[in-house]
Amino acid sequence: METSQSHTTIQFKRKHYTDEQLIHLYKALLKPRLIEEKMLILLRQGKITKWFSGIGQEAVAVGATLALESDEYIFPMHRNLGVFTSRQMSLTQLFAQFQGKEAGFTKGRDRSFHFGSKAHHIVGMISHLGPQMSLANGVALADVLQRKNKVTLAFSGDAASSEGEFHEALNVAAVWSLPVIFIVENNGYGLSTPNHEQFVCKRLADKGIGYGIESIRIDGNNILEVYDTINHYADQLRYNPRPILVEAMTFRMRGHEEASGTKYVPPHLLNEWAMRDPVGNFEQFILQNSIMTEKMLGAFKEAYREEISRAVFEAFELPEPEVDTSTEMHDVYAPFQAKIHEPKSSQSTSKRYIDAISDGLRQSMQRFPELVLMGQDIADYGGVFKITEGFVEQFGKERVRNTPLCESAIVGAGLGLSIRGMKAMVEMQFADFVTCGFNQIINNLAKTHYRWGQNADVVVRMPTGAGTAAGPFHSQSNEAWFFHTPGLKIVYPSTPYDAKGLLNAALEDPNPVMYFEHKFLYRSLSAEIPDEYYTLPIGKAKIIQEGESVSVITYGMGVHWAAQIIEEMGWQGEVELLDLRSLLPWDKEAVRQTVEKTGKVLVAHEDCLTGGIAAEIAAWIAEHCFSSLDAPVMREGSLDTPVPFAKELEQNFLPKTRMKEKIKRLMEF
Repeated sequence: METSQSHTTIQFKRKHYTDEQLIHLYKALLKPRLIEEKMLILLRQGKITKWFSGIGQEAVAVGATLALESDEYIFPMHRNLGVFTSRQMSLTQLFAQFQGKEAGFTKGRDRSFHFGSKAHHIVGMISHLGPQMSLANGVALADVLQRKNKVTLAFSGDAASSEGEFHEALNVAAVWSLPVIFIVENNGYGLSTPNHEQFVCKRLADKGIGYGIESIRIDGNNILEVYDTINHYADQLRYNPRPILVEAMTFRMRGHEEASGTKYVPPHLLNEWAMRDPVGNFEQFILQNSIMTEKMLGAFKEAYREEISRAVFEAFELPEPEVDTSTEMHDVYAPFQAKIHEPKSSQSTSKRYIDAISDGLRQSMQRFPELVLMGQDIADYGGVFKITEGFVEQFGKERVRNTPLCESAIVGAGLGLSIRGMKAMVEMQFADFVTCGFNQIINNLAKTHYRWGQNADVVVRMPTGAGTAAGPFHSQSNEAWFFHTPGLKIVYPSTPYDAKGLLNAALEDPNPVMYFEHKFLYRSLSAEIPDEYYTLPIGKAKIIQEGESVSVITYGMGVHWAAQIIEEMGWQGEVELLDLRSLLPWDKEAVRQTVEKTGKVLVAHEDCLTGGIAAEIAAWIAEHCFSSLDAPVMREGSLDTPVPFAKELEQNFLPKTRMKEKIKRLMEF
């Protein structure tokens, strides 16, 4: 029965909801508000250091969360405290998280809502905002592939709708018909920048139209409208997968965070939206319709305040994080004891480098039915290098997926698949294009396990290197970009045997692995390799040639340049050649042993010289093996220029000739 709302600014439509349901919604709406009030008191008392307030926006988070099933994933943002409370998180642990305590969800390693909880099916934000939408796509894709009738929900802010990842995520979700509800909380400001300085469209919902996505606008302060809308679409999407874009109109009554204040907001706006307070208006609706009495409301508030105060006290009493460097280092990667698989038969076939990669990828697809391949043109076309040619016929388009031209969204989707217990391989068409997915790799794949224990079971394949006259944007060696990032693993095979074994090992590993494969070697190098599935240990170097006088430590194409130089100069038995094979972690013990053996070292790579991996290894040798050295540690790399196109310029750019000169100098030292 519809009731007059003369004492409320928001017009609530009760529809079919029972008193019990309305009371449940009210209590869920009230709780985050009372927590916020407590947080603001603690902030003024100097007992907490920072707070991102969601006062005025509670109805969006609470209504959307309660409309979903408890095992459906949600990707919240700064102002979505109601997501966490509606999923019945322990307030003590939540407050411990805010305080950076050991008992928090991130063990003190991150703050506020920058965390996730597998038990509560919540994946917290990173500060870059937009990338979470791509993760939601990956979770939804996993649900579709596993035939689960589930929906995923991702929050975004109005300002974040200007980020590239917002558009990439919408496009991927549309193309793949993924059951994702994207909620944009339109509160009028990106920190202090008003929306008319962010975009010129009249409605944010219109941004979905260009991607073929059904888009609607709702009153984000009306808990019943939010709940009813999300519940309606969630029911549809579970059995008719497709994305929906929901623009929830709301307002942030406090600053972006408390220190920033609200001086930039016209006073009349604050007054107008204060009249549309989601908690106060719904409370009046509850009272007007005799669903609860003032006394009942007071009892609920008192009980919540006591619960909140008790949890705050308990959180303050909890110990600060215990400083333990070994624990910190251990938690960077998901625990994994690699099992080395040896081929059961001696049968082998001569395969090119490129065929070895394809062979390993195919056998891993057979071994892991949860493995999904994603990349531009990798399906029917087989990829630009034809590595996945024939895979669609064998494994189907669900597992061998062409992607839109959006590297970031696809890497993010890979992490989403991992959250749902699957594996992902993402192919960069060229290693150079990884710049478009850099944020997802550096800030999501690499840091997620350290932050809240979620592994990233993603391998990113990187066709790399020069020597093919492909110019500045298809020839770069960029492994050093990732070498500096804890949480990633990097492998770089130089032979067909290593290419297959290390790829299989990378795909077994539950941690993110950057797999570099040199394009020049694809069809120029062949070797006998086992036909059966096998793996090689990540982090173990290999002596290619024994020597007594000089050590050359290198990887990738550098191995072949060094081998050619040794043969041309007749330095067999004098120059020892160590192939690192893995760059993160790299084999310090193997490096130590060869340095102690020869006392003279050249560390070389194809990448530009300055700031390259050779510099780190050379510095480590100087620090840890100084007493074994008989000459200065030398290093060599490509020129510190972009990769030129013309063959003559490219050959001068590459370090092969300079490597020969450096080895000769060491021999004569």
